Amino acid sequence: MRRSSDLTPEIAEESAWWRDAVFYQVYVRSFADSNGDGVGDLDGIRSRLGYLELLGVDALWLTPFYRSPMADHGYDVADPRDVDPLFGDLAAFDRLVADAHEHNIRVTVDLVPNHSSDLHEWFQEALQAGPGSMERARYIFREGRGFDGSQPPNNWVSVFGGPAWTRVPDGQWYLHLFAPEQPDLNWEHPEVRADLERTLRFWLDRGVDGFRIDVAHGMAKPEGLQDMEIRTQVPGVLSDDVHDPRFDNDGVHEIHRMIRKVMDGYPGTMAVGEIWVKDDERFAAYVRPDELHLGFNFRLVEAGFDADAVRTAIEHSLAAVALTGTPATWTLSNHDVVRHVTRYGGGALGEQRARAMTLVELALPGVIYLYNGEELGLPNVELPDWALQDPTWERSGHTERGRDGCRVPIPWEGTSPPFGFSTAVNTWLPQPNEWDHLTAEAQLEDPGSMLSLYREALEHRKSNAGFAGEELEWYGAPAGCFAFRRKGGGLICALNTSGASVPLPPGQVLLSSGPMDGDQLPPDTAVWLV
Repeated sequence: MRRSSDLTPEIAEESAWWRDAVFYQVYVRSFADSNGDGVGDLDGIRSRLGYLELLGVDALWLTPFYRSPMADHGYDVADPRDVDPLFGDLAAFDRLVADAHEHNIRVTVDLVPNHSSDLHEWFQEALQAGPGSMERARYIFREGRGFDGSQPPNNWVSVFGGPAWTRVPDGQWYLHLFAPEQPDLNWEHPEVRADLERTLRFWLDRGVDGFRIDVAHGMAKPEGLQDMEIRTQVPGVLSDDVHDPRFDNDGVHEIHRMIRKVMDGYPGTMAVGEIWVKDDERFAAYVRPDELHLGFNFRLVEAGFDADAVRTAIEHSLAAVALTGTPATWTLSNHDVVRHVTRYGGGALGEQRARAMTLVELALPGVIYLYNGEELGLPNVELPDWALQDPTWERSGHTERGRDGCRVPIPWEGTSPPFGFSTAVNTWLPQPNEWDHLTAEAQLEDPGSMLSLYREALEHRKSNAGFAGEELEWYGAPAGCFAFRRKGGGLICALNTSGASVPLPPGQVLLSSGPMDGDQLPPDTAVWLV
């Protein structure tokens, strides 16, 4: 067990390992299946640690593997201190952590503090105990509106579609910002805080190196639960929450300070928050010295393949952490958004642009989060209706297809499904037959593959002195292009999103995302120079 009293100068320096780390998000269901049931599991991850070491990542982020009825594929947690049998058991988890550390890979796990499963023992006790009970006070129950209480307590809507309230037989309503099977916890209740602290210590004592905190801008609810302004969702994944009472309430920072206080007793551990907050100043509040170590800023995910949009996303992301001493955190894909090969146009064009954006992302100072399969160039999959499992599909009345398309199991080897992911013929989501050229096996020895580009880029990022420094210097560039230099190291990264080749900045080419046009940078291409 790591204790703050043991913190020597050498360990103190080691404790900042995460400041420029490359994390790899493992969507546990979809990474590797060890027992032939068609669903990924902990032993499956352990079997692929050699691949992850070869790729060159520093740490893993595991999506929830806790006991759950799987209404939202594990983000509805019934017991946060145990492993669901679907994924293994605590012994399997301990083996994974030990082996990952042997491969010099740290392990971070998901934490889901905003809500529990409706099958959590607390919620079952709340239903049985009735209105006004201590058991019910752990959640957010309210009387309904209208003369007979038949209307929800306010007009809040669920992120997954439909109302954010469900009525129980005794007439009260409970709040769920996500699915009805995910009732929101009441963070004013001391038992809720004490239970999260217990969960933190449980996993830290088992050797985990940190947490990714789900809905880190949630948890705290405004006094009075006033109505929200119902307006059409702005296209894109990052909305402006400044007028949304469901999220980003000031009380959330007290919760993060509590989390940080626990983690400070375990040197070398870190926490990163999922923060869907657009305003730079509001975002910065989450990464103050006594709160989160890192925060996901999703501006790069929201930006299209356009040099001006990407530059704006980079500048805002750096500005949001500039005064806190916290490194920026970069990601292009995750389990909640359309994979960026597809976002950038799909097919050969989408892949070419994804390669370019990979070099842009990996040239930036700070922390990188990769999503499993992006290093293979996986696109989103258009799944048939019968295969869809995301609760958004049902909650939206079959108008929103949900997130399953970015969660299809990883293709490892072979020429037909399940591509080495499982021995089962049918995997939990079906894989496309045409993924045979995207397998890790097919790409590993191909120097022109997406996987080879990631491996080479990650090696340069670790070993080349040009990547030093935490600030950028921007060059003048033609329309539709940009170029920046890492101040302190000297690496130059140039991106061309225009329709014509443009002159390169001065320097020697270190790595390009695609073939060069002599001394010109072609469209849809990025390059590193030293």
